[in-house]
Amino acid sequence: MKIFPAIDIKDRKCVRLIKGDFDNKTEYEMSPVDQAGKYKEHGFKNLHIVDLDGALTGETVNIDIIEEIIGKFDLKIEIGGGVRNFESIHKYVDAGVEKVILGSAAIKDKNFLKEACQKFPDKIALGLDAKDGYLSVSGWKENSKLKTIEFLKDVNEYGASRLIYTDINRDGMKLSPNFEETENVANNSNCPVIISGGVSSIDDIKKAKELGNKNIEGIIVGKAIYDGDIKLDELAKEINA
Repeated sequence: MKIFPAIDIKDRKCVRLIKGDFDNKTEYEMSPVDQAGKYKEHGFKNLHIVDLDGALTGETVNIDIIEEIIGKFDLKIEIGGGVRNFESIHKYVDAGVEKVILGSAAIKDKNFLKEACQKFPDKIALGLDAKDGYLSVSGWKENSKLKTIEFLKDVNEYGASRLIYTDINRDGMKLSPNFEETENVANNSNCPVIISGGVSSIDDIKKAKELGNKNIEGIIVGKAIYDGDIKLDELAKEINA
């Protein structure tokens, strides 16, 4: 199972939000590039990055940071945050990212998702952020009134190469991921699924592995690393375990 340490970038710093709330954030001293270097030193190969400035503006605000991380450390990066047009996808793909995550823009406009998958084969990840079974959009401020599984079934044939499923109620809360609903999503998805939101301890990583679901590709770990609940040394042992 792939482990994706997370970096959320805001004002060129590493931050973590509680349930996606920009007014409820913690800033950390280490720069995104230094944090990525730390992950590389511990043997991690994959990285999950969210450009929170991009989420607010719809622009690739921190692309220089992404380029620097890829250039220095050769990590496989999935990145999301306000990707709303083909130009932004192009910039990230040219920068060398492995996957570009489409969230709100894909949910609001399924044709955009479909065309993106056609124009950028094997580069598009679909980010589904859900609360109580319904998808949320626009930085989780809006409930789309779309049921997660119904939307997924509608777009399953479009060709996304990865799906990142986040339970908003768990994100940043360290309450353990919603494994049950993630399995439900994985069982209905044509592409591999990444578990996101709520990882609280190394036991959550072990539990994810024990699910034994072949369509669950990996897990994202964020706040628990920054707050010291999970030590990078112990997390690194799980990469090849």
